Amino acid sequence: MTIELRALQALRLKGRATAADIGSVTGASAGEVGPALAELAAAGHCAQAMDRYKLTRPGRDRLGELLAAERATLDQGALADAYRDFEAPNSAFKQLVTDWQLKDGATPNDHADAEYDAKIVHRLGELHEGFRPLVDRLVGLAPRLTPYPGRFGSALARVRAGEHTWLARPMIDSYHTVWFELHEDLIGLAGRSRAAEAAAGRAE
Repeated sequence: MTIELRALQALRLKGRATAADIGSVTGASAGEVGPALAELAAAGHCAQAMDRYKLTRPGRDRLGELLAAERATLDQGALADAYRDFEAPNSAFKQLVTDWQLKDGATPNDHADAEYDAKIVHRLGELHEGFRPLVDRLVGLAPRLTPYPGRFGSALARVRAGEHTWLARPMIDSYHTVWFELHEDLIGLAGRSRAAEAAAGRAE
């Protein structure tokens, strides 16, 4: 599991990422991320603008090669089973986020009702506990996914501490952001496409 693969995939997931973003997604230290980004930029695989980096077309091609090589080493049967097992919690989480954003399926949640929000946070905690064994299983199948348990745990802790933007806010490592990125990783590891998953109603 090379830092090159992890960094390129993090750039794909984040779009425009800081070195700190790459560190969060990959679990790599600042001492690893800095040199890795410098090497990727020198190879033309990423471009830097101010303090952010983005994937280039050659970088996407290189990432595709590395992901294909990674898939060839993994137990695709076990991954397919795990992906099927992901469908139920994925549906539950999508409904939870909908309920967080809309009360009664139609009224925007202004978060003035603390009791309503507390019930959603409680549901998130229950979903998290039920989902943890599958995440651990996925890490065992694909070690590159190792940072995910910690990222989920960190987002949940902030939500429980009252920082409710960490449930579904984009552009931060919210629970929803981490969930979306895990789903993206699973789609790729299972050799599927987001377009096909969206058509089947399984993608966010």
